[in-house]
Amino acid sequence: MTLATPIQTDAYPPTSWQALRAVVAPLDAVPATRQLLIKGGTVLTLDHAIGNLERGDVLIEGDRILAIAAELHVDGAQVLDASDMIVMPGFVDSHRHAWEGQLRRIDPNSPTLMDYLNSTHFSFATHYRPEDMYVGNLLTALGALDAGITTLVDNSHNARSPAHSDASVDALEDAGIRAVYAPGRPLAGEWAEHWPHDLARLKQERFANDQQLVTMAMMSQWDKDTWAAARASGLRIITEFLGQDMGNLLPDLAEGGYLGRDNIFNHCTGLTDGQWQILRNHGVQVNVCPRSDAQYGLEEGLTVYQRAVDHGIDPAISIDVEASYGGDMFAEMRAVYFMQRGHAQHRRHSGDQNAPAPVLVRDILAAATINGARVAGLEDRIGTLTPGKQADLILIRTSDINLYPSNHAVGTVVHAAERSNVDTVIVGGRIRKRDGKLLGVDMPALRAATEASRAHLFAGVGYTPDSFADFPAVAA
Repeated sequence: MTLATPIQTDAYPPTSWQALRAVVAPLDAVPATRQLLIKGGTVLTLDHAIGNLERGDVLIEGDRILAIAAELHVDGAQVLDASDMIVMPGFVDSHRHAWEGQLRRIDPNSPTLMDYLNSTHFSFATHYRPEDMYVGNLLTALGALDAGITTLVDNSHNARSPAHSDASVDALEDAGIRAVYAPGRPLAGEWAEHWPHDLARLKQERFANDQQLVTMAMMSQWDKDTWAAARASGLRIITEFLGQDMGNLLPDLAEGGYLGRDNIFNHCTGLTDGQWQILRNHGVQVNVCPRSDAQYGLEEGLTVYQRAVDHGIDPAISIDVEASYGGDMFAEMRAVYFMQRGHAQHRRHSGDQNAPAPVLVRDILAAATINGARVAGLEDRIGTLTPGKQADLILIRTSDINLYPSNHAVGTVVHAAERSNVDTVIVGGRIRKRDGKLLGVDMPALRAATEASRAHLFAGVGYTPDSFADFPAVAA
């Protein structure tokens, strides 16, 4: 393991990624529609006050939802036929390391957290240039959109210089996804030691408008000064929180007034009942990571979804990384559902009279949408289909052979749908995917940029790809 060491702030060219931005059409080339009427779909609003509609219409004006009803007639509106489709809020991935896009499945059998770190942070990550951050973030964001994820909380703990941060933000903006960009210091290799003072620059130069699609948070382990700097800039604080050692910090953090609703804790494995209660008492936001917790053997290895629920916390679901597995919310929802069901049944079978009830599909869908919006601090804008909220929604084709006939809308989404069934994706009123195809993406150019970036990273660590190795030899 090589610890992070300082370099000059200007060690990386500040515009080295600009030529890559032609990969995606400018967002203004896909303007928000004046009025878009989505007609005849099965509407899952996830808004309890409105309810769901077996057949209904959704009217979008500009970037917002204007009306939802069983039937709407609007002269002059562009009409999108949603017959045989489910219309629902876009998924919210509340924790993803988007910079790792080029490293998808680099180590699919990785059995431990340290093994993951060796195959990412302690090796390839140390060679990332700003242009590599741009490519990784763009790949991840476009892949998320393709899978119906309209909001991404980007835990960017490879922000080696101000230029790395700017390149990451440009990629998220160019993709047209809604995102919360949370820069953090790298774990190894050279970096510009620009934390936390660069937060103020980013806030002023890139995030002065808090109504834009990409907003800002900060990623940091416990550090009094860094957390204070984030709060001084009005930023939410994202922390990888796992294990008894971290849990033991909680009483002192609570007593010192360091915990609040602006804290987002990832994973939360290995905590005691008392530690969970501290999180609940102080309103700490929690997201669970079912596949990565199991993949990398984090503490109990099982998602702590039920532990959170038992303590009065409605957790969000997050995907975390693509270094070992895929990046879609459908697989993540199923992992949560079946792990909870299996664990609950094991407790019942063992005679536990207090075993939890089996989870329901509506609970899982809420964790992937409105709970994620709350964790991101965006529940007033997204997460449900509600008039006045931002028009972030997806349409899923139920006429496809793997989904037809759809006898239960929520069950279809949680148990059977996949990215190929996502027909349309709309973010802030702009259509980013239609008829199953991403819009405005030059795929040959994206592939060329990705191959160039991978070649640089692989050369940097002397890595020779082996498509069939159980454990690829990645030099840390």
